[in-house]
Amino acid sequence: MNRITEAFKNTKALITFITGGDPDMETTEKLVLAMEEAGADIVEIGIPFSDPAAEGPVIQASSGRALAGGCTADKLFESVIRLRQKTDIPLLFMTYANPVYVYGKDRFMQNCKESGIDGIIFPDIPFEEKDEFKAECQKYGISQIPLIAPTSGERAAKIAAEAEGFIYCVSSLGVTGIRSEIRTDAAELIKSVKKTTDIPCAVGFGISTPEQAREVAKTADGVIVGSAIVKLAAEFGRDCAEPVKRFVRELKAGVLG
Repeated sequence: MNRITEAFKNTKALITFITGGDPDMETTEKLVLAMEEAGADIVEIGIPFSDPAAEGPVIQASSGRALAGGCTADKLFESVIRLRQKTDIPLLFMTYANPVYVYGKDRFMQNCKESGIDGIIFPDIPFEEKDEFKAECQKYGISQIPLIAPTSGERAAKIAAEAEGFIYCVSSLGVTGIRSEIRTDAAELIKSVKKTTDIPCAVGFGISTPEQAREVAKTADGVIVGSAIVKLAAEFGRDCAEPVKRFVRELKAGVLG
């Protein structure tokens, strides 16, 4: 049983997101450990990119800060190696296709494997193009996490049938960001997926409060929170680990109901 599968075993999973290198590499490592201590079950680390098309202004700004601070994929690999000496929590990279192409697909996935990354999310790779990275992911045992959106329609069943790790169910149309309410019917999206597979479904995009997390967790196997955490990192900078830990603890309590 791999680390991602284990994270969903007998519990509702809380998946948290931070942008790697924001505000610096040392703080990124502190945040991962602080969030694990607070109850996070899986951590997504965003690789900063100059054109993060799926991201709202909060995460776009964090990518800009991380790039300005000198964050690179190689520095993140080194960071994950250090983290793996302290934690066994599942770690995912969220990145865009272009940086991986530039880096070299095989070399990138090999470094994921050797550093201790469990899975990868490409928000800009549609299902029909997932085979672009399939061979390299399978070669090195990296789970390629699919996204299903409210607009996926009949494609949802096809996506679900080939899913691995878990399915990232997008709760809101548009880009990532903090929302006062979740307007789409995530429960119906999950219901349609479960007709095809029993793989865990985690819901993200817009969830930013313990109350929203509690509501989503009534039907989802996991809850994903990103922008609200990144916003705390922007507000508190290098001192953000404790505020983030408190917030993640509240989110986990919400997820568990």
